[in-house]
Amino acid sequence: MIEKPKDVLEQWMQAINDGNVESLLSLYDNDAVLIPTFSNRLLNTADKLKDYFEKLGNREDLSIALHEKTLITQELGNQIYSLSGIYNWRFAVDGELLNFEARFSYVIDLSRPNPILHHHSSQIPRML
Repeated sequence: MIEKPKDVLEQWMQAINDGNVESLLSLYDNDAVLIPTFSNRLLNTADKLKDYFEKLGNREDLSIALHEKTLITQELGNQIYSLSGIYNWRFAVDGELLNFEARFSYVIDLSRPNPILHHHSSQIPRML
């Protein structure tokens, strides 16, 4: 059982870095919604999440890292938390290793075996 909200994020990032789609999917509730970083679609079924993460996992040199100082944890209720912050995706595009900073938010319920209820991630836009 996951005890701390940050544990969910750490397990999620480890699954990305290991390329372990099944472990990644096991963190999402059956009714979870993902608004993904690299898609313009809302993903709300296990099949849609699996397809997205399998395609993303095929990226050469894929990795993700948290900007630790940006992490904000809010307790919303009994065992329900919001996590927000910035992480950095890295993967190769046409042989060149690129970085994609993204902001994220999660709603997680630590009382559930699959704690992620909602996850939004979007690339940080350029400033005006």
